[in-house]
Amino acid sequence: MIKQLNPPRRILMGPGPSDVHPAVLQSMATPLLGHLDPAFLEIMNETMDLLRQVYQTENKVTLAMSGTGSAGMETLFVNLVEPGDKVIIGVNGLFGQRMVDVALRCGAEVIQVEGAWGDIIRPEKVEEVLQQHKDIKLVAVVHAETSTGVRQPLQELSEIVHRHHALFVCDMVTSIGGIPTKIDEYGIDAAYSGTQKCLSAPPGLAPVTLSPRALEVSANRKSKVQSWYLDLSMIQNYWGEERFYHHTAPITMIYSLRKALRLIVDEGLENVFHRHALYGRALHAGLEAMGLELLVNEKHRLHQLTAVRIPTNIQDVEVRKRLLQKYGLEIGGGLGELKGKIWRIGLMGYNARQENVTYALAAIEDVLREHGYHFISGAALEAANRYIRENE
Repeated sequence: MIKQLNPPRRILMGPGPSDVHPAVLQSMATPLLGHLDPAFLEIMNETMDLLRQVYQTENKVTLAMSGTGSAGMETLFVNLVEPGDKVIIGVNGLFGQRMVDVALRCGAEVIQVEGAWGDIIRPEKVEEVLQQHKDIKLVAVVHAETSTGVRQPLQELSEIVHRHHALFVCDMVTSIGGIPTKIDEYGIDAAYSGTQKCLSAPPGLAPVTLSPRALEVSANRKSKVQSWYLDLSMIQNYWGEERFYHHTAPITMIYSLRKALRLIVDEGLENVFHRHALYGRALHAGLEAMGLELLVNEKHRLHQLTAVRIPTNIQDVEVRKRLLQKYGLEIGGGLGELKGKIWRIGLMGYNARQENVTYALAAIEDVLREHGYHFISGAALEAANRYIRENE
């Protein structure tokens, strides 16, 4: 006999997914329409318009691919890269490594520019490689590296890339809806993201945006796009004015994305960014008052995702299991070379609220004390609350 679905209650403060806004969950109970119904096509139009506002772009081709953020990554690479193309990819974490893998599968010649895990990709290193190779097609970096909590500066890098006539591509899975993306202002040619982080919707869609320059490169390919499902030359016709059938869109997920974007636009982008910054920095203050060390220096630290070094003699998995068991609180462990060395704590989208800062700090303080870690009791909450009072 199949048991009734009854998952335990959790507070999702790991690297994603984050908790879905209640209004977004409610939107998913809306009855289905046909994927070519005129009423649904209007919902698609509204979703594209909202996406442009949240991405901070006027790009006509700004739409949601069916699939998670990784599908967005693959969409851009299979459409922009052909076998033999030279591409530069900044690697300072797991998701830079993943871009390398995807580009290699497209037949690209990949040149990696590496940074330490927990540090940015240095623009001068990218420029050095661009000076050595005159036929680079694109340069790709991760804007918000989910595996480390690093925020990559984009403006200087974009200027360098365009001086060398290459495309500039960005992973914005953890940045969209949490920090400014400024696609047009920074001259970003193509970006991809996901729905399950700062947008506070379930995983399942990958918003992408492409500049006219990127679309021209894709349109002038010598070879067919290797993926039929992710071929933008056909996907554009479904999301665009012609509305040619391509595949059955995930209708309920598009409802959820539309509502999630509407909530952000109604709150105001600057207010949303301020909220993430306020509570993210309050969390940082609280963790440091507990004697914990943060992985990333303050200048390049994300507000929405915090990497915390695990204290000596404290067991990574045991602490996370205890937080889940005792408080229903999920935080993430490290990936790749940081596995067992850091915890990753998310304050993304709907979760970027004072009660979550308080709850997480109190729960972590209690569980660390159980595991023999010594610190001044109450210092974390005092520091976080002080920061919020002084910066609201």
